[in-house]
Amino acid sequence: MRRKSVDSTDTRIKTAKKANLASINREIRWDKLDNTANVFPVIAGESMSNVYRISITLTELIQPEALQDALEIVLPKFDGFNLRLRQGLFWYYFEENGKPAPKVKEENTFPCRFIHQNRNNSYMFRVTYYRYRINLEVFHVLTDGMGGINFLKELTYQYLRLVHPELKGQKGDALNSSTSLNREDSFLKNYRKSSARGYKTKKAYLVKGEQLNPGEFGLMHGYMQIPELKQVCRRYKASINEYLVAVFVWSVYRECMHGMPSDKPVRVAVPVNLRPYFNSITTKNFFVMVSAEFHVQKEEYSFDEVLQIVQESLKQQINKENLENLFSYNVSNEKVLVARAVPLLLKNIAIRVIYTQSALANTTTITNIGNISVDEAYQPYVEMFHACLAMSKGQHIKGTICSYQNTLVFSFSYDLADPSIQRGFFRKVAEDGVNVEIESNGVHYE
Repeated sequence: MRRKSVDSTDTRIKTAKKANLASINREIRWDKLDNTANVFPVIAGESMSNVYRISITLTELIQPEALQDALEIVLPKFDGFNLRLRQGLFWYYFEENGKPAPKVKEENTFPCRFIHQNRNNSYMFRVTYYRYRINLEVFHVLTDGMGGINFLKELTYQYLRLVHPELKGQKGDALNSSTSLNREDSFLKNYRKSSARGYKTKKAYLVKGEQLNPGEFGLMHGYMQIPELKQVCRRYKASINEYLVAVFVWSVYRECMHGMPSDKPVRVAVPVNLRPYFNSITTKNFFVMVSAEFHVQKEEYSFDEVLQIVQESLKQQINKENLENLFSYNVSNEKVLVARAVPLLLKNIAIRVIYTQSALANTTTITNIGNISVDEAYQPYVEMFHACLAMSKGQHIKGTICSYQNTLVFSFSYDLADPSIQRGFFRKVAEDGVNVEIESNGVHYE
């Protein structure tokens, strides 16, 4: 049964709105972009939005008015989302955004579209809904996936308290104890001088083919039970992440390269959350990319061989020393005094060149959001989480992994008409003994 919000909700909403208006009459706060964020305003546009989506599916239909109310209550508490992007002479920077929260809208188009700030009250995120699902789409300049989850969970908690007032009696309106508001630049805090080289720039094997119509965005989810998946991974002596990345590489090798040697490697960019390695709780971006590389140099490989190559490639890179070297190399470039004095217009040209080289050095990106937990009081209302990435230069298909309770979902986002890679991927997982349920938005051609 739907329930109306209680009268005290209106008072809280008015208070939140007054707080936003009051912020206009005092000194406006500003903040620097973190090291990773500096690239996103330069390269973002309609064809490469740099927007990611994290969704939560509930057990009941979404009430849009309550969702809007929840956003207006929660947003003022999150300095990291209550921002607009400004352009200076030498760098982009954040400025506090005192405007009303962006309007919650029913989803009516494809995911991960470019966010026009001037049409969105200058905010760099959007909230939409569709039936049982709440979607949070974030311009990557604000935060990475962990920061997005941090915000989406609090938005959902507040929404559920409005729709189910008995939850408010249990939990109150305070933020969850595990929610972070930290805005530390953990790249700068943990930076160490390093002469190590950064990311690989040698071109990778790129998946090509007929593309979907302009603006179309394909999405395909594969649901797997984690106990079954763990059993398969134990048999292969691999982690879930290693196994799924290897299955993707195997699918490209079989479906696109047809087992033939190539002078370009299949290289999968894998974002690594740095927070556990450096004891950070920041809500700014704090990740680096490592690459799983498979170079086809002989006539035929078995899946076990591909998996072993992928495992060794990742294990060599995912250690604290190497991760520190990777982001320290990037920060060192930012800290060069000469570079600081270069006008933003010229910096942007250099950043585009460097980005293009690194983007074309990867076949795809596969990110693992991890297992998402929900406070016990709200668990009866939460069914599942999903995530997906926008396309980027040279990368026409990407993968995202996230899980909730005993279910893992591998989500493909793509703008290619041929679904052979997706089909080959899920076929291999099923052959290994994992039951896979597939859901798609139907945007592909058989």
